[in-house]
Amino acid sequence: MSAPIEQARRWIHESERVLIGAGAGMSAAAGIDYGDTATFARLFPAFVRRGFRAQYQLIGHTGLTPAQHWGYWSTHVKHVGFGEDERAAYQALRGLVRDRDTFVLTSNVDRLFPRNGFDEARLFTPQGDYALLQCRKPCTRETWPTRPVIERCLAALDPVTQEVNDPEAIPRCPHCGGAVFMNVRIDAGFVEEPYVEQAQRFRHWLREAATARLLVIEIGAGFNTPSVVRWRMEQLVHQHPGARLVRINLSDPELPDALGKRAVALAMGAEQAIGLLRNGAKAA
Repeated sequence: MSAPIEQARRWIHESERVLIGAGAGMSAAAGIDYGDTATFARLFPAFVRRGFRAQYQLIGHTGLTPAQHWGYWSTHVKHVGFGEDERAAYQALRGLVRDRDTFVLTSNVDRLFPRNGFDEARLFTPQGDYALLQCRKPCTRETWPTRPVIERCLAALDPVTQEVNDPEAIPRCPHCGGAVFMNVRIDAGFVEEPYVEQAQRFRHWLREAATARLLVIEIGAGFNTPSVVRWRMEQLVHQHPGARLVRINLSDPELPDALGKRAVALAMGAEQAIGLLRNGAKAA
């Protein structure tokens, strides 16, 4: 077994508190990969005919009609946010840290952590949540549940064109009648209010962790939005002299020199790394 794996195992065993910082690589390990062309072709044949090949091409795309837009997003959110709940990678991660005081900070908006048994009171999702809708302007700071809207769109979905064929099913803001979208951080109009309490709980947990043996496990956080997870995890370890960092990242495993021997990188995918770490934890 490699030295980094053994080091990470020892640190998990020695830790009292664990902070998980998860990026897109964690969701990809659970089968939600925005660059996966095969899954896209299976879920969105009509959009393949329109020239699209992967879900990342539709993030921020403005060339669709409202019927096409909600045909795509209702199908996507159902697949990502309301689909199969138990994912092996998340279950394995929960098993790895089950006996530790754990908090999760993630840039992912798919709710896979609470859907796989992680405590929602120990979760901070600063980039938003697919489970909520907001006005795009926004004319109000309110948010609304997404599921009823998605279900109405899906009930009116043409199976051939994948367009919402009932104009009444297209969601509108109940206050101004304008466009709505999921409550995720795509521009300055993001409604922050649902995450204020999460942030407060996170800061409180970190203050308490200052005197504990803190281990940060960062998973699949690259350079798309590095200030959300990757750089924040590095900064937290730097600020807590006794803290350690385990970085799990296949494509960007590099570590800052300033952390020295308090950081180790596992240059592999999340599922493989968690499996190796958990097997060692079981044997310990």
